[in-house]
Amino acid sequence: MREDIEKLLAQLHFKGMAQCLERILAQADTQALPATEVVLRLLQEEWRYRQERSLAYRLDQAKLPWEWSLETFPFERQPGVNAAQIKGLGGLDFIARAENLVFIGAPGTGKSGLAVGLLRQALINGYRARFYKAQELFDELYASLADRSTSRLLNRLARYDVLLIDELGYLTLKPEQVNAFFKLMDLRYAKKPSIITTNLDYPDWYELFQRKPLVDALLDRLQHHCITIRVDGPSLRVPDSDPNPPSPKRRRKTTTTKK
Repeated sequence: MREDIEKLLAQLHFKGMAQCLERILAQADTQALPATEVVLRLLQEEWRYRQERSLAYRLDQAKLPWEWSLETFPFERQPGVNAAQIKGLGGLDFIARAENLVFIGAPGTGKSGLAVGLLRQALINGYRARFYKAQELFDELYASLADRSTSRLLNRLARYDVLLIDELGYLTLKPEQVNAFFKLMDLRYAKKPSIITTNLDYPDWYELFQRKPLVDALLDRLQHHCITIRVDGPSLRVPDSDPNPPSPKRRRKTTTTKK
């Protein structure tokens, strides 16, 4: 009978149950478990297995470059970050509100670490998300023009629950790339949140994209439902043993604007 059960589990693709079948049946024998308890434990193991597989798949598809989390971020080394605010964002209410997050700060201050930590938190909680370096995203958008797959690519990117665009900085962009990026932000507007990290304050985006009317429209959509987090603190790339750390008098706390 056990062989028949194992065959059925294989045919039904109940791998979680199959992995724990012998253990749970042994427990049933030694502990005199009722049939309902045996069924419950088998179903719980199947659910756990599928949840783990689903998370592994989401993490793989998200293309996270680092295994960073909010728990591993060195808040004690970055006085320019409001730890309570970031941990509050870890509750992920901004996703339900379709509220964008924009991290602005100098290189090395931890913007990417915070953004990746929030993205991982979203993945753990069942959301579909994707990480992109800004240059790689613009390159992919440009490449899609060659085979006329831009619409298909934009629709796929627009469906992600959270899209993280990292290191939006001084890039050399073609008009076609700028147009495609604006279309992507327009598709996600008020529907799905995006997270952007950049060392450029909003006025500098005009120099990056080179088209004032388009940038006006882009910022209008991006900032309509947005939390802007300015990280003004020391570089985390400086070793802890740095003999000349930045003076506390020169450090400013994170300032946040919400529109």
